Amino acid sequence: MRVYLETFGCQMNELDSELVRSNLHSLGYSFVDRPEEASVILFNTCSVREQAEQKAWSRIGIIGQRKKAGEKLILGVLGCMAERDGLDMLRRHPQVDILCGPGELDRLPHLLANMRSATDERPARTERVALAGNSSRRTATLEAAQDGLEALDLSRSFDPAHSLAGTASAYVRITRGCNKFCTYCVVPHTRGAEVHRPPDHIVDECKRLADQGVIEVTLLGQTVNHYRYTHGRALTVDGRELPQVGPGLAAFRPQDARVRAASGERTTTFADLLFRLHEEVPALRRIRFVTSYPRDFSDEALQVMAQCDRVCPYLHAPAQSGSDRILKLMNRGYTVSEYLEFVDRAFQIVPDLCLAGDFIVGFPTETDEDFEATCDLVRRVPFKNNFIFKYSPRPGTVAYDRIPDDVPDEVKRWRNNRLLALQSERSALVHAEWLGRTLPVFFQGTRSARRAPAAAAAGLVGATIEGRDPAPSFPAGPDSVGSWQAIGRTAGDLIVAVSMNSSADARALVGSIHTATMVGAEALLLRGRLDEQNSSVIGL
Repeated sequence: MRVYLETFGCQMNELDSELVRSNLHSLGYSFVDRPEEASVILFNTCSVREQAEQKAWSRIGIIGQRKKAGEKLILGVLGCMAERDGLDMLRRHPQVDILCGPGELDRLPHLLANMRSATDERPARTERVALAGNSSRRTATLEAAQDGLEALDLSRSFDPAHSLAGTASAYVRITRGCNKFCTYCVVPHTRGAEVHRPPDHIVDECKRLADQGVIEVTLLGQTVNHYRYTHGRALTVDGRELPQVGPGLAAFRPQDARVRAASGERTTTFADLLFRLHEEVPALRRIRFVTSYPRDFSDEALQVMAQCDRVCPYLHAPAQSGSDRILKLMNRGYTVSEYLEFVDRAFQIVPDLCLAGDFIVGFPTETDEDFEATCDLVRRVPFKNNFIFKYSPRPGTVAYDRIPDDVPDEVKRWRNNRLLALQSERSALVHAEWLGRTLPVFFQGTRSARRAPAAAAAGLVGATIEGRDPAPSFPAGPDSVGSWQAIGRTAGDLIVAVSMNSSADARALVGSIHTATMVGAEALLLRGRLDEQNSSVIGL
């Protein structure tokens, strides 16, 4: 059967879709690029941002119209929207045939088989629904021991055409779920408790990816630096350790760490994992990770970043607000001064560090003074960029149920635009500091230089989902010298555009790493010139 799979939202969903694609392909399903060509349509959804959710509802409505017109289609909703809405989605949207939460994706082939074998009478709901439900946190230890998702991770096959930016990059999950319970976030409810994979599994997966041509991996976790695996505690099968539930925030208190060290427990920390990957998988040219929690980021992890040249000097560490009062309402677990201490420490240990983050404007009760405190933080910290969002209430979160959304939308829009303009000014200054330096650039895409200003104005550069191709490829047109650009990223995740003689020359760089000298700086990117040994393919 032909399958169309569309992904909405974050990097976690991108990886989940890659694993679903690999699993179904191994069972004989084929994938198409257009929903009109498919008999099975799957939407992997996100509940974190309202825009991603609205896009998913629109797609679901379109498929519903096709089914009403008589087309024989199977429509599946995967991911966080399925988990959050549950059976109510089937009642409100009868065109949906399958629901599968992010913690049950290993059961998707079974659900599809049930729908394919159905005749006139539809299968019972329990045969087309796989949701973890609220019990996922109460039974987290058992779920970790009976882990079908781990088997998906370990059995994946790498497809460059559908990987990160369509090149030799891959996501690797090291944790899933979250224990932080920020009041605006639905992730702990839809993805369950924090579960950490065994380090040997992660290293083995990265080795297999490297054997398949991957040169860059991005380690994923909702709070990636909280990765911690205590050996001897987890259940084992055939001598292999299985995923284990995260230790909770207390594990990162200095006094508790001293107690554990005295007890002789053997633990693989996030710093240990980074070092192992650097030493044991030398074919990986770049090792990235997102997203980092500002509190509890250890000096040991920063030192690994400083000492291991293939661990990228880049941190995505959301601040979310510059107001201590708002941070407390958000339940972020740190103050502005603690965030600044983390930033100062990070730049001291990793001098060439590049830093990005997230901010939410218009959180309930945010005053002008709170917003100005956020602006002050953006002025104080050398963020290369920030992903800035207007607050939107998300069903299932504490803020949705308990904190009225009392900031008018026009105020949210004004604050959003002002913070974007301020960050643009700050980004231009950060980029200018890299002028004249020669840096390795991993090229991941191309674009028409003639259309680049319009793309930037439309927010297509530097304002995409973290880790994705920063600029779209455009259809080929008549070539002229310098009319095309190859787009890539430095190890610090700075976007670089290099002018090329032709579209073919630009495409020839995609998937490879070349050194380039930074000759121009803008708010959204750097402009580079390839080294002289490659001068035959650049537009001079």
